Amino acid sequence: MSLVFKILNLTLVYVIFSQNLSAKRPNFLFIIADDQAPFDFKFYNTKTALDAPVLEKLAAEGMVIDGAYQMGSWVGGVCTASRHMVMSGRTVWHIPDRPFRKPPVNPNALNPKLVPPDLAKFTIPALFNDAGYDTMRTCKRGNSYDAANELFTVVHDATKRGGTAESGSAWHAERVLDYLDDRQKRRDEDPFLIYYGFSHPHDVRDGTPELLEKYGAVNHRDKKTLPPLNPRQPMLPVNYLPEHPFHHGHPGLRDEVKVSGVWERRDERTIRNEIGRQFACSEYIDIQIGRVLNKLRDMGELENTYIFYTADHGMAIGRHGLQGKQNLYEHTWRVPFVVRGPGIQPGSRSQGNIYLLDTLATLCDLAGIDTPRTNEGLSAKPVLFGKKSQVRDTLYGAYSGGTKPGIRAVRKGDWKLVKWDVMEGTVRKTQLFNLRDNPHEFIQEHRAVHVGRKFRPLETNLAEDSKFADKRKELEDLLKAEMDRLNDPFSLWDQ
Repeated sequence: MSLVFKILNLTLVYVIFSQNLSAKRPNFLFIIADDQAPFDFKFYNTKTALDAPVLEKLAAEGMVIDGAYQMGSWVGGVCTASRHMVMSGRTVWHIPDRPFRKPPVNPNALNPKLVPPDLAKFTIPALFNDAGYDTMRTCKRGNSYDAANELFTVVHDATKRGGTAESGSAWHAERVLDYLDDRQKRRDEDPFLIYYGFSHPHDVRDGTPELLEKYGAVNHRDKKTLPPLNPRQPMLPVNYLPEHPFHHGHPGLRDEVKVSGVWERRDERTIRNEIGRQFACSEYIDIQIGRVLNKLRDMGELENTYIFYTADHGMAIGRHGLQGKQNLYEHTWRVPFVVRGPGIQPGSRSQGNIYLLDTLATLCDLAGIDTPRTNEGLSAKPVLFGKKSQVRDTLYGAYSGGTKPGIRAVRKGDWKLVKWDVMEGTVRKTQLFNLRDNPHEFIQEHRAVHVGRKFRPLETNLAEDSKFADKRKELEDLLKAEMDRLNDPFSLWDQ
């Protein structure tokens, strides 16, 4: 009998141990860069010169989302609105501004029916703290959701955009590694949520000397001269223009006229050098991500951790003759979005049609945490697990940080409409693109610049083509409906 009891006891211990393993809650490593277009990466653009082996491996081991967007902004610092949406799961016209701006730039910010005064209590760190997670963040300082950021249990924020380990992205990596070391020493077995943010590749794009040399770039400081042209520099983007065909709508915008090394120039030497700097900073970020993933692997935590990689918005740097993030072309409206973790098929990809504001709902769903009443996002879990190809049919975008009402966009299926109503009514433009046939959103001006390229008939703005009048009308009606649904406080000239 004693032998039988021993066997039963061992069996019971094994069952309990197995149940504990299966019930172990997942960890989360949410990585976010500052100012990065998806087309910088090989898993979105096979012709890019950027080497990012860690993120490329992450993409191969997880899912790449092809349709990830940030909804927009009502201020020139697009990251402010974007990061409020990430933290709160709220849409762009339903989030607060930073407290120092009085009155707030978002016209709806003081309306308690649209922006809950106690919203910070329902943000990602608050929800995960309440659910028993250990929470930690490191990121740039400023242009973010301060009231939410301070709720992480451990916070190490500082803006690090230099070209050394202490002044650049390695500083953020060290904060995460120190945190993980401390957990290991204390044998802390609570699940964790780490918000791992970088200050780069946002300008000033001072890369390390070694990586600047690799990409043929220099930290150009002399506004009176051009940077040297170097054959190692990345080539111009496929949709490069020396100038945008009409005013972007935000006079004096810092990103378009004051970025050190670029200023108002859009010539080949300046743009190629700046992309080289961007790539030097981006590869250095990739290295720092690799250090943290190696630590998680050594701790035995990697396979139980969902790893997200994204950016707060895209970036132009010469595309369409623009430099910044205050537009709604795909290179700027879209963001990179890669997820690896339990239950996600390696090497998979999906359209998704997600917003960054879906982050809260997605994290909660994966962690088994109820979403709060304030949440307006949709969980991407069904997409990540291969149950659905997308979470919504229609995507809306707004930029209203300059002259009003600004820029609006809507996408459904392959079709995208962009409306520019800026400069006090002196610039009113409509663009219609078929993104299947014109993924780079070529416009007529590209034909004069890219002389050797053979453009297909649909690789242009189709808004004035009578064959697509019905499609334009359909999308204009859809845009108006989305503006109304989302409490957009403005109207366009033809609505």
